[in-house]
Amino acid sequence: MAKPFKSTRRGITGHFEPGEVRLLGSLFSDIITMLEPDTAPSTDPLAAMVGVDAEAARPEDSALQRLLPDAVRDDDVEALEFRRLTERSLREQKIGALRSSALLIENNPVTLNPEQGRLMAQAFNDVRLVLADRLGIETDEDAARLHGIDDFADAEDVEAYLALVYNFLTWLQESLLQALLSSTRTAR
Repeated sequence: MAKPFKSTRRGITGHFEPGEVRLLGSLFSDIITMLEPDTAPSTDPLAAMVGVDAEAARPEDSALQRLLPDAVRDDDVEALEFRRLTERSLREQKIGALRSSALLIENNPVTLNPEQGRLMAQAFNDVRLVLADRLGIETDEDAARLHGIDDFADAEDVEAYLALVYNFLTWLQESLLQALLSSTRTAR
């Protein structure tokens, strides 16, 4: 079983079992696939450099909408313009965090510096956003309903299995954030 992340003198440390490494790696890979842009970067060097994507559109997949939400509410034209100016860069940044995290979990025990910890927390959060969408989590009550599912032996269907994975990632993310906070306090 994974051990919670802890702040140590060497950095933020954690430990995963081989099956957990495979699970997390697979989840990170799935989210990377979701985030890969459908279109090639612009052939205009300046547009490519700053990440402008004239072809950007609001995602149809509700999970992808959670990862890449509209930045402007109640104004579809402004939301689309903002998306065209920022979405490709946001996708690339999220993909980078997921890829970095996939590499970092291969080392056991995992030892992270604060920047690596921030990237891994982001990767965990992005996976949790997708799982929350697939599980229909919209409110705190929805999350609480799934919180009690904590034994793999009880996972009799896909929803129960996804809830277990969601709860595992929630626990990992919480321990990582606590370790990051602890390391920040210690550094002062």
